[in-house]
Amino acid sequence: MDERLFFPATERNKAPIEKVLRKYLPKNGFVLEIASGSGEHGVNFQKLFPGIVWQTSDPELFHRKSISAWIIHKGLEGEMPQPIDLDVEKKPWHLSKDIRLNLKLIICINLLHISPWSCTESLFEESWKQLKKEGSLMLYGPFKINGEHTSSSNDLFDRSLKSRNLKWGVRDLDAVDAVARANGFEKLEVIEMPANNFSVIFRKR
Repeated sequence: MDERLFFPATERNKAPIEKVLRKYLPKNGFVLEIASGSGEHGVNFQKLFPGIVWQTSDPELFHRKSISAWIIHKGLEGEMPQPIDLDVEKKPWHLSKDIRLNLKLIICINLLHISPWSCTESLFEESWKQLKKEGSLMLYGPFKINGEHTSSSNDLFDRSLKSRNLKWGVRDLDAVDAVARANGFEKLEVIEMPANNFSVIFRKR
C-alpha cells in the first residue's frame, strides 16, 4: 500500500522556499524540519541539497509513515534518515547526539497558525537549546504585520482557523519576534513570499 500523502500547498510553495534556502542553508550539517507533514518538502530539499542531511520530524504516526514512503519512493534511503517522533511542546526535545553536534538550521513551515501560542514559545525555547551560536531558525507561513493582516484573504483565513480552534490563528510577527528575542534570537530578514506568506530568518545570538 502506498502510504504517501500529497499536500497541494507543499507543491505550490516548494520552489519559493527553495530560493530562500539557497541563501541561508549551510553547505553541510543537519537541518531539522519541525512538523514535516507529508514529507514532500523533506525529500525535495534533500535531493536539491545533497551536502546536508535533512532530518524530518512529526508527532503524528501517519505523517511519519508518509515521510518514510516518500524517502523510499525517491530512492533516498542511503542519504536521508527516517523521520523522528517530535512534538514541539514536549520538552526537552530528544535528539540524537549526531543531530545535536551537527545541527545548523531548524525550519518550521506552516505550523504556527495551526497550533496554540505555547507551541511558538516552545519552538524558540528548544531551538535555542539545540542550536549552536549563529545557528538559524527559519519560519514560513502567513503573519500579521504591525498587527494588521496583509490581505483580506488572510483575514478570512484567520477567522476560519479560529472557528475551528480558538487557540489557532495567524500570528503577529512582532509578537513572534518578541518571543524570539526573549530566547536569544535576532531577526535577520523578513522575505515576502507568494500567496501572502512570509519567510522569516532568525539567528541565535
